[in-house]
Amino acid sequence: MPFKANAARRHHIPKQKHRVTNWAEYDAGLRARGSLTVWFTPEAVEAWRAEPRIGRGGQPAYSALAIATALTLRAVFRLALRQTEGLIASILQLLGLDLPVPDHSTLSRRAEVLEVPQLRAGSAPVHLLVDSTGLRLCGPGGWLEEKHGSKRCRAWRVLHLATDADTGHIAASALTDKEVDDGSQVGRLLGQVDGPVASVTGDGAYDRNDVYAEVAARHPEAAVIVPPRASAVPSDAAETTPTQRDAHLRSIAKRGRMGWQRASGYNIRALVKADIWRWKRVMGDGLRARTDGRQATEVAIAAGVLNRMLDLGRPNYVRIT
Repeated sequence: MPFKANAARRHHIPKQKHRVTNWAEYDAGLRARGSLTVWFTPEAVEAWRAEPRIGRGGQPAYSALAIATALTLRAVFRLALRQTEGLIASILQLLGLDLPVPDHSTLSRRAEVLEVPQLRAGSAPVHLLVDSTGLRLCGPGGWLEEKHGSKRCRAWRVLHLATDADTGHIAASALTDKEVDDGSQVGRLLGQVDGPVASVTGDGAYDRNDVYAEVAARHPEAAVIVPPRASAVPSDAAETTPTQRDAHLRSIAKRGRMGWQRASGYNIRALVKADIWRWKRVMGDGLRARTDGRQATEVAIAAGVLNRMLDLGRPNYVRIT
């Protein structure tokens, strides 16, 4: 891609500068993200205890709402499970609520099978921006690697995100092993989006036939905005029935890659990069859970937390240079 392949020749291009036009509202939203103001509605208090189970087995003491509330506070403040138990107990005590507190063992066990509400995209049709990043599981930290060198392999999981280009919200997420490629997860991400999709935009890793086929099968009218590889050639039917990829190749041959990016709207893909940066700054660059089920729950809750934080205030900016 141009920004990587030509990085050595781009040093003379000045970096863009922007000015936030709604700083007062955005600043208030940033402060609200760290607010400890917590309240329980009567409906939440009523739904805190689990409903009786009809089948065989022990009766659950806490509803899914109680477990999700505790795990959400854990994600926001980056707490261990025992500290999360203490935080919930102190909040209920301050509010004067006579509700049971889930212990750390219950939180860990229920997180394995907790059903987190599905993320909601903005107004339809949705313009999706897809990308992936690595989340650390375990291994030496940066200081140990720099001082002593890496002596053992670091474990990673891959986080796949789909961002709504209109709202900046995370519309879908998936967590896989590091051996799984990006393109294979497009169908899984599209399956989490309700309603029509207008376009899917991704980097060169999504330049695959199965990505185009998956998008066409689920949303026939959706555009796929993916830069073809440098060695890409037109299809055999490019002259009679050109595909979307053939149209991209023609546009690149006519305008150049930078011109194609501006004409196709590819540059808006930076929004999903911003979501990845926000995730690692707010939620951290690693996973606390150790099993697949708990990790999936942790990722789903973290995505919902970031969307709520974005609702508190989003910057509006204009380019000044």
